[in-house]
Amino acid sequence: MHRHLIDAPPLAMDADSIEAGRLDALDRFDVMDTPREEAFDRITRLIRNIFDLPIAIVSMIDGHRQWYKAYDGLGNREVARSETFCKYTMQELLPVVVPDARDDIRFARHPSVAGDPHFRFYAGVPLRTGDGHNIGTVCAIGYEPRQFSPRETAILCDLAQLAMDALELRQLAAVDSLTGVLSRRAFKEQGAHALALAQRHKHNLACIAFDLDHFKSINDRHGHAMGDKVLATVTQACREHLRGSDLFGRLGGEEFALLLPHTDRHSMIGVAEKLRQAVSHIVVSQGPSKVGVTASFGMAALDALTPEIDTLLANADAALYEAKAAGRNRCIAWRPANDAPKSPRRRVLKAGRIVFNNRMSSIDCTVRTLAEDAAGLDVTSAVGVPEIFNLAIRSDGFETRCRIISQTERHIEVEFC
Repeated sequence: MHRHLIDAPPLAMDADSIEAGRLDALDRFDVMDTPREEAFDRITRLIRNIFDLPIAIVSMIDGHRQWYKAYDGLGNREVARSETFCKYTMQELLPVVVPDARDDIRFARHPSVAGDPHFRFYAGVPLRTGDGHNIGTVCAIGYEPRQFSPRETAILCDLAQLAMDALELRQLAAVDSLTGVLSRRAFKEQGAHALALAQRHKHNLACIAFDLDHFKSINDRHGHAMGDKVLATVTQACREHLRGSDLFGRLGGEEFALLLPHTDRHSMIGVAEKLRQAVSHIVVSQGPSKVGVTASFGMAALDALTPEIDTLLANADAALYEAKAAGRNRCIAWRPANDAPKSPRRRVLKAGRIVFNNRMSSIDCTVRTLAEDAAGLDVTSAVGVPEIFNLAIRSDGFETRCRIISQTERHIEVEFC
C-alpha cells in the first residue's frame, strides 16, 4: 500500500485533530441516518411557532454533509457541508445570528441568498456535547431580514439544549417505536454479546443487512404516512420468517439488519432470499394509493477475520452496496475469505477527501468503513468521481491511491492500489 503523510502546517493538523475528536463524539451518539423521531420534530415545530419563521432544522454534521435529524419547511434531508450556513455555527461557542444575509460577507454570495430561495435571516446554536464538541446545530431561517432579541436567542439556546437532552435519552431506547424491532444501539449491543458467544463456543453466526429500494420516492410521492406504513408492513413480513433467537434491528430510515445464531453461509443465503421474496410480494394500500416494494440484501458470515460486531456489519454493508450497485432487488454475500481484504474492516466516522486531476480537484467524503486495503466512503454525489483517485484522511496523516470496485448514488466502495 502506498501511504504518505499529507503536507500541512501545524495549525491545520491541530484543526484536523479537533475535527477527529468532534466526529468521534458524533459517532458515540450513533444518530446519523437514523429515522425521524417525534422528540426532535417537536423542537422544529416549536421553533417555527415561537419565532414565526418558515424553516427550522435540527441537524448533525459529519465529514461531508449537514444531515437533518428533524426539519420543518424544507423538502430535502441533507446538504453538502460546503454549502451549509451552519458550518460557521459549528466553529463557535455562542449562537450565530445573521439579521440580513445579504449584508454578511460569509453569506452574501451564497446561491441560496443571491438566488432562489433567497434566504435572508439565519439564527443557529451549536449542539455541544458535555465534553465540549459541536456535533450539529439547531437553526431557524427566514426569507425576510429581521432582528433577533437577546430573549429570542436565549429561547433558541434552550431548544438546542432540549435537542441535546433528547440525544442523550435516545441512547437508552431499546426498541424502534415505529416497527417494534431493536433500535440501532440495542441491536449493536445485543449483537456484540451474540458474536462473543459464537466466538467462545465456536458456532456459526450470520449477518444480513438490507434496505428498501427507492424508499425516498415513496415518501416523496405518497407522503411519510405511507412510508411509515410500508416500513411497518415490511418488518412484520420479515418477522414471519425469523426465529425467536434471531436479532432484528432498524439501523436507519429504511435500513435494517439481522443476526442469525447457529446459521452457516449456505443457510444465511437461503434466509436472505426468502426475505427478499417476501418483501417483493408486499403491496401497501392507503386510500387510493397502492405501493409495491423491493429490497436489496447483503450478507456476511462470522469468520476468523471478524473480531467484532462492527466488522461483521461492515462486511454485510459492503455486500449490500454491491447488491444495490448491481441493480437492486437481489441478495449478495460478502466475498469468501480467500478473496476478502487482508484485514478486517472497522466501522468508523472520519472526514476524508477524494483528490484527483493532479491534485487540482477534490471532493469531501465521510469514511464509514476502513481496512488495511479497502474503505467505504459516503459522498453527496458519486457523479464525477473518477475510477482511480487518492483518498486523504488528514486527521490520520494518511493518503493512498484507490480504485472504485462498486458504487451507488451516494456511496463508493474502494480498494487501495
